[in-house]
Amino acid sequence: MTDTETLTEARPVEGSNGLLLEIDGQIVPNYDATIVPFEEGDVVTGKVVRIDKDEVLVDIGYKSEGVIPAHELSIRKSVDASEEVELGEEVDALVLTKEDQDGRLILSKKRARFEKAWRRIEAAAESGEPVEGTVIEVVKGGLIIDLGVRGFLPASLVDIRRVQNLDDFLGQKIECKVIELNRSRNNVVLSRRAVLEEERKEVRQQILDRLQPGQVVEGAISNIVDFGAFVDLDGIDGLIHISELSWSHVNHPSEILNIGDVVPVKVLDIDRDRQRISLGLKQTQEDPWQRVMDTYNVGDELEGKVTKVVSFGAFVEILDGVEGLVHISELAQHHVENPREIVNQGDTVRVKILEIDSERRRLSLSVKRVEDQVLPMRSAGEGGPSAEISENQLDDVPELGLSEDVFAGAEVSVDDLRVGDGIAAEAEAEPEPEAEAEPEVEAEAEPEVVAEAEPELEAEAEPEAEAEPEAEAEEPAEEQAPADE
Repeated sequence: MTDTETLTEARPVEGSNGLLLEIDGQIVPNYDATIVPFEEGDVVTGKVVRIDKDEVLVDIGYKSEGVIPAHELSIRKSVDASEEVELGEEVDALVLTKEDQDGRLILSKKRARFEKAWRRIEAAAESGEPVEGTVIEVVKGGLIIDLGVRGFLPASLVDIRRVQNLDDFLGQKIECKVIELNRSRNNVVLSRRAVLEEERKEVRQQILDRLQPGQVVEGAISNIVDFGAFVDLDGIDGLIHISELSWSHVNHPSEILNIGDVVPVKVLDIDRDRQRISLGLKQTQEDPWQRVMDTYNVGDELEGKVTKVVSFGAFVEILDGVEGLVHISELAQHHVENPREIVNQGDTVRVKILEIDSERRRLSLSVKRVEDQVLPMRSAGEGGPSAEISENQLDDVPELGLSEDVFAGAEVSVDDLRVGDGIAAEAEAEPEPEAEAEPEVEAEAEPEVVAEAEPELEAEAEPEAEAEPEAEAEEPAEEQAPADE
């Protein structure tokens, strides 16, 4: 070894971890040992040493500080650098360029966070665990959640029920489940509803165990549909079928209920396996039929309003929610071809109670038996619109798709076409007596005419054979006269 080589040899100082070197008897810093080796795409850690309006300087142990441009600080669209980092704070950053055209080291804080967040989101998606993030934007159709990655939360999955104002969630930290993940498109779709439903599963079971048929509870109307209304019973929804809303006929639930209304309901049935509850609203109200039973008797006369005119008579409402049928034969003393000759929808008439059927909740009424009541004759075309009802119309009732066991009352019958429980099925039965009566009159009349005519004709025919054609010619004329009458 020569003297020259001995003078230039640098040796690490013991205990300095290579940070100090001894050269020619002098101890000097080993600058190369302080430079962290890295490549573009690597994630490095450094300390914030300066914050400017449009960039942040970070010391990562390189020969020069790294620069994080303002747009690389966060996934938010417009940020203030001083709100994202603090002086002296240690941050992770991804190396974008080791040396740009100005010789600077360019870093990105948001991309380092993205890589770390993506790994966490992938793990959560596989395990089914929820992820937590902050709502940073309200966009068309939903919310943007900051997870380190921009996650999209559709409006329909924000809550168990539709949220009217998404702005209420801005700035809130919420937990969501990852339901869709696509790395190539950096697409993350979330569901907060899935988290809430899972939390309520146990609550729903407790409610089901506590409820019993016949029990009266309070709940808030959570949704209204064509076939009824859903009631929130502190964590589980029950259905009030449209037939169980009122003792009166209801065309649509929105006529008597609004979303948010708090109402008392009676538990009618519970399907614990399917977690379905059938409820009744009218059962918590006074039954108008009971008032009929307590107040009126057969033979009583009272005033009512014609609610519907059909081919076989007219329905008259005598109390709110209670109708009776006036058969066409009970409208007037004379023969009536069309009920609209006598009454029309909206008319006020006096009626007499002919029959009270408590079991079938039906009333039979009469107009013609009310003394001193004279109704004006009119043409059948006058007045309100006709209201024909036939059995064929029942075939057009839409299928509701409800459980017959759980959602009691979902079947549609002729009774459902009337206000109240009273009455309408008698509409199908009443026309039959009229139809049966006519053949009986004809059957009695014809034999009498034939029986009287035939012996006389035979007696006249025997002496004179030529008279026979005349007798036969007269016979049809005699038979025809009663038929014409």
